[in-house]
Amino acid sequence: MGVRIEKIDLPGFGVRHDVVTQDGQHIGVLSFRDGHREVALYDPEDPDAILGSVSLTGDEASALSDLLGHAALLSQLSDLGNGTIGLFTEQLVLPSDSRFLDRPLGDTQARTKTGVSIVAILRGNDVIPSPTPAEVLRMDDLIVAVGTREGLDKLDKLLAHSQV
Repeated sequence: MGVRIEKIDLPGFGVRHDVVTQDGQHIGVLSFRDGHREVALYDPEDPDAILGSVSLTGDEASALSDLLGHAALLSQLSDLGNGTIGLFTEQLVLPSDSRFLDRPLGDTQARTKTGVSIVAILRGNDVIPSPTPAEVLRMDDLIVAVGTREGLDKLDKLLAHSQV
């Protein structure tokens, strides 16, 4: 099912984008010309009447966007890799003693050795989608991978192989 988004120009003020939920609720994001944002919840009976709102700075809006984006990405990956077609999604923490710590992702040769695709790296509040082989792996990186159960188990062992 698609998501309905409505755009409403606010002449002299900015623009309002509403997400209309499946049950008809309007959640608005107001973007003002001066750069600040507001998230508003509208009355289902009167979509112009605000039930409540939260004012956000640019940094707060970015943080909220990142949180929602991360959740959506992980949800989509989970749906893709729920195992019903033999494909699984897994999140693996790069061990602190991994020999690949502070080395490029390409050094792991993960796809060649395991048949698994690394589709994203979660690093703190950042998401690195489709990381390149040059992406350097860091302490506490959360590696999001898609593959068979056997391949994911191999990747876990490959990443966990300690330095000697």
